[in-house]
Amino acid sequence: MAGLARWAMFATLWMLAATGVALPASAQQTRERWVAAWATSQLVPNEANTLPPETLTDATLRQVVRVQIAGKRLRVRFSNAFGTAPLAIGAATIARSADLASPRIDPATLRVLRFGGKPSAMIPAGAEYWSDPVDLAVPAGADLTLSIHFPQAPAQQTSHPGSRATSYTVHGDQTAATDLPNAAKVDRWYQIGGIETVDARAAAVVVLGDSITDGYGVQPNTNARWTDALQTRLRAAGMKLAVLNAGIGGGRLLNDGLGPNALARFDRDVLSPPGVTHLIVLEGVNDLGVLTREAPASPQAHAALVEGMIGAYRQMVARARAHGIKAIGATILPYGRSDYYHPDAQNEADRAAVNAWIRAPGNFDAVIDLDAAMRDPARPTFLRAEFDNDGLHPSIAGYAAMAAAVPLAMLR
Repeated sequence: MAGLARWAMFATLWMLAATGVALPASAQQTRERWVAAWATSQLVPNEANTLPPETLTDATLRQVVRVQIAGKRLRVRFSNAFGTAPLAIGAATIARSADLASPRIDPATLRVLRFGGKPSAMIPAGAEYWSDPVDLAVPAGADLTLSIHFPQAPAQQTSHPGSRATSYTVHGDQTAATDLPNAAKVDRWYQIGGIETVDARAAAVVVLGDSITDGYGVQPNTNARWTDALQTRLRAAGMKLAVLNAGIGGGRLLNDGLGPNALARFDRDVLSPPGVTHLIVLEGVNDLGVLTREAPASPQAHAALVEGMIGAYRQMVARARAHGIKAIGATILPYGRSDYYHPDAQNEADRAAVNAWIRAPGNFDAVIDLDAAMRDPARPTFLRAEFDNDGLHPSIAGYAAMAAAVPLAMLR
């Protein structure tokens, strides 16, 4: 009976819309097509990346993020994904940033965020929470500030330490302040998961990866990750596709690192953001390197690792396809000069085997051969010198080269 009642309600709403009768506000909102315009991956910060409880007690945290596609109506996804107790949001605002490297905002763009019409919210442990929509016109590539007042510090912080963006903390509710001149600074994000906009024609691509995607070596407030460079290419090509960076430093396919393993976070980072049509997977170098970082491994352990990594890829491809998402595999970059992993011939054989599987037709829906684009022709187990930072991570020029290697046609 409940199903019949629900069907009758939607049938009535459809007939009202067809005859030109105005729908109630709640029904109008169900017809809006939301698309993720910015997102980041969540984890429990380690001790070095955790803010002291007193810093977030009766405090305002202002964070700066860059939305990837234009919008006129926005909502914010707050996260208590790893919280061990409910998280109180006393107040929250959104505004255009007046200066990417400072807490200043454009006061004319300040909007108070509400939750079910109320200015505060209580987010359950392990949950995420959308704000109500607000009208705020922003162009693609706009820098926005999210300001949150915490009456009490989170019981356990949910964070993205690799923000490559500066955040600001002050005491008291200063969510509406035009500037925070005496704020403390930290290059981290906390308790925020995404920003979404209404757009009938836009879409999003999630890039699931490790520190190479997270932007190791990128200086704060410069937006020079390879995903940023890819976004610039898409914008120049007139493609309204948001690039959602789901990179976590130290991330692995099979085991937790600094954050959850790729399969454990797949639903939240890939399937949860609205409007996702494409997935790029660039992850696995840490699985390969960790195996022998401390000591040699047996041939059986090498074979099991390769089998496990391929199994993880299969799982992700199947989950993506089940949700109508095109799954794109990116080959693992060479890391033969890495002093951190010091790979040997067997490690390289493992990488070659995994890359061969990624390249094989039908395993992924498409392939970005970053290995071919980034390797030194004279020493194919090494990154090209002009693209190399430390033997493992690309330089800024290398990140630009990675973005340039993506065939945009596969993202249409």
